[in-house]
Amino acid sequence: QVQLVESGGGLVQAGGSLRLSCAASGGTFTMYQMGWFRQAPGKNREYVGHINRSGGNTYYVDSVQGRFTISRDNAKNTVYLQMNSLKPEDTAVYFCAAKRSDRLGYEYWGQGTQVTVSA
Repeated sequence: QVQLVESGGGLVQAGGSLRLSCAASGGTFTMYQMGWFRQAPGKNREYVGHINRSGGNTYYVDSVQGRFTISRDNAKNTVYLQMNSLKPEDTAVYFCAAKRSDRLGYEYWGQGTQVTVSA
């Protein structure tokens, strides 16, 4: 059983930056692809991006491409989401999630961290 704990959320002005962290425990971190998702009020959970097990490849939804960067430190069992040039529409609860390569969907989820971007 993998436990995921996000941190780093908060209130920031438009154009600002935040870095979210997601610390994993209870499993072999390098077995898992790590994803970031977000859910705005009244909306469905949305895929933001993911990073492969080695950290060599990242993928992003178009709306954050060029502004957000996902990285991971396998020695620290932690994945990061660096968010730059934040916009009010980025306001959401952000979740990290983990999945093994042979699984269709993400298996483990964190509790989420709130990001609020003021205009």
